[in-house]
Amino acid sequence: MTFSIGSRRIGAGHPAYVIAEIGLNHNGDVEIAKRLIDVAADAGADAVKLQKRTPEISTPEHMKAVRRETPWGEMSYLEYRYRVELDRDQYIELGDHALLRGLDFFASPWDAPAVAFLDDLDVCALKVASASVTDLELLDAIARTGRPVILSTGMSRLEQIDRAVAALAGSPLALLHATSTYPMPAEEANLRVIPALAARYPDVPIGYSGHERGLQISLAAVALGASIVERHITLDRTMWGSDHAASLEPQGLAHLVRDIRVIEQALGDGVKVVQPGELAPMAKLRRVPA
Repeated sequence: MTFSIGSRRIGAGHPAYVIAEIGLNHNGDVEIAKRLIDVAADAGADAVKLQKRTPEISTPEHMKAVRRETPWGEMSYLEYRYRVELDRDQYIELGDHALLRGLDFFASPWDAPAVAFLDDLDVCALKVASASVTDLELLDAIARTGRPVILSTGMSRLEQIDRAVAALAGSPLALLHATSTYPMPAEEANLRVIPALAARYPDVPIGYSGHERGLQISLAAVALGASIVERHITLDRTMWGSDHAASLEPQGLAHLVRDIRVIEQALGDGVKVVQPGELAPMAKLRRVPA
């Protein structure tokens, strides 16, 4: 089964949909976010994604008062969440910039008001973060928008994924295999989950959301059938913030998109035939004809 996000078809038989996840790597700065949109466009990605929160609702209660050192001084975790949040006008500005650069633009809502915020902006899709797989109230709010949904499955068991898929019934849906370790070591990638999810949910496109360093694991995911590849991006992995270290810098993202397209060409259709380039070597080397 396939469905559309923006002008792109998602699913088997179509090129992998590459999402450049800005997340919070803009550090609350619209100009950094614009630069990251430009990085995604220049690399040939298909979409950019942010994260939208209502901090008072989405921040776990036990984390709100925890003190944190930030570039803006020491503050509580809740204060930090407010500090890096972008408002409606900023989202409109960034969405327009993405559109001008030929990119789809959407976000992960972390609470029901954030769903309403993004729905009002008419984003082309909604992404469910791995941390939200068990939030059935949030999933119900997302499902009621009728928008395409991409669901990450990190930190989740199969029965939790089953419940989330059921909660999103009726929505155009894709699942992303993910391991929510930042950065993720290779031994935790478990890429064989991609075909396992494809077998369990045969009508749902399956993709991959990566938090590893480097490109190899994401490229292997495409070879295993991933219809979507999502990677965090940053201007510089040494920047302050929790996601930068597991993100791709501009050159890394460009190489990822380039190599995904090469792999897609190389996979072919699975039908064994004599290729055009083999005809001359066959005439020269094969002693016994068929």
